[in-house]
Amino acid sequence: MEPEQIPQLIAQIALADPRVRREDPTERRAQILMWAGILADVPYDTALQYAQEHYRQSTWPILPAEIASRWDAAVRDRMSRHNGTFEPTVHPELDPDDVAGYLGALRDDRQAVAVGQTAPSEVKEITAGPAAEEAARRLAELGSYVPQHVDDVLDKYRPIKAARRAAIQAGQPDALAVPCSYCKAPAGKACRINRIDGDGAVGRRDRKTPHPSRLDDARTAQNGATA
Repeated sequence: MEPEQIPQLIAQIALADPRVRREDPTERRAQILMWAGILADVPYDTALQYAQEHYRQSTWPILPAEIASRWDAAVRDRMSRHNGTFEPTVHPELDPDDVAGYLGALRDDRQAVAVGQTAPSEVKEITAGPAAEEAARRLAELGSYVPQHVDDVLDKYRPIKAARRAAIQAGQPDALAVPCSYCKAPAGKACRINRIDGDGAVGRRDRKTPHPSRLDDARTAQNGATA
């Protein structure tokens, strides 16, 4: 917001709350300077909107910090959803070797998102549109950070992980996602069988399958998440 817009903003707010505007000329100038510094990054229309929303819900005088804080939160939200990548087709005028032009265009794009002039370009948009089916096929083939056929080879060396993935792919609950209330195995660890030998020593080994009560708990958790 430009400093010369601050008096108009305060005048607009004073229509709803006369307490906001200073009457003494010296105090009024100081108030304008203070508000101008705090709201330098906030567009005028946005600041006025925030003030209107404030007085719709509150009878307390609004502070410039409330406007600035809401703006900063909105900027953080937009930038957190923006993938930050540069789309060359949006700038056909740029030479591929023009590094300075590229950086300038990238800064302008991000600034436009930050101030709300352009909607954030979210990562999920990559899998939308005409490429959605192909993207889904490739994700299903990969399955994880390694191709599916590599996982299949490794499964015999890690049966617990293989069983968890198979259950998830079949739409069944992942029992190891929850702790076991029977043997007290923590989440992510296999259920255990405790044994006591003739000398009273306690031995323990992993079960190949989870306890039935753990499956029930996992199914309950899955149904709750779905709901």
